[in-house]
Amino acid sequence: MNPSQNPLPDFTPECLTAVTAAEEAGALLRSRFPDGCAARPKGEGGDVVTDLDVQAERLVVHRIRERFPHDRILAEESGELSGDDNGRTWLVDPLDGSNNVVIGLPVYVVGIALCVDEAPVVGVVHDPVNARTWSALRGGGAHGPLGRLDATGAPHPLSPAGPLLAWTQGHAVPRDDPRARALRHTLEVRSRRLLQLWAPLLSWAMLARGDIDGFVGYRPEAIDLPAGALLACEAGVAVRHLDGGEFDGGFSGPDTRRSFVAGRPEALPYLLDSVAASGLTRLS
Repeated sequence: MNPSQNPLPDFTPECLTAVTAAEEAGALLRSRFPDGCAARPKGEGGDVVTDLDVQAERLVVHRIRERFPHDRILAEESGELSGDDNGRTWLVDPLDGSNNVVIGLPVYVVGIALCVDEAPVVGVVHDPVNARTWSALRGGGAHGPLGRLDATGAPHPLSPAGPLLAWTQGHAVPRDDPRARALRHTLEVRSRRLLQLWAPLLSWAMLARGDIDGFVGYRPEAIDLPAGALLACEAGVAVRHLDGGEFDGGFSGPDTRRSFVAGRPEALPYLLDSVAASGLTRLS
């Protein structure tokens, strides 16, 4: 396909709306952290929801509805808000890192994505703690406070001790899941550090910036995956399924289709080899 003959639609207005909404929600979160929230359990997997999640989500949804009233919205706390059948869906994670907030750990972000027919075209991640925003447009690159992101030009080479990695798994994954345990153990043995931040979108931003070498997810949550994956891809990160196939996991369908390996190009072969070494495909 010749891009000049079939240019991508311009989603700049949508990106600007998402950035504005994320930063407004971030200001709210920052003003109430760490002592201004009440929490309650969410589900049976140890997750929590706070009143800040709800308030920030209400703000973001209002901004999107105000500007794009016919679009569908999937929000972390309120679920689906229907729209016209136009193939456009916004994904809103108003507080990625709720468990961190509850224990007073300042590691949390706001994430917003716009998908067209499951494919992300806008991705925004905002860090309220440091007042930093990263955004991506499909085909338009990824940008942060210091300009365009390029993970391929990261300043540090791969360490002889192994890559610096992040890990996430979905809330539906049991703690004794043999696949998750085998994969995580192998990654811990074969990496310099394996981070679990409880805020996957922040891990995606770190990868897009080149701060870490790779990120592996096992059956991750759907709500924050498109924004993070688009940000990383537009920064030059390679994202694959665990078997090395092209990543096509959207936000719907079974969570097994969302498992991923993402890394700087020079780290990806090592990461895929590590997945194979875990014996993942041999476990039932």
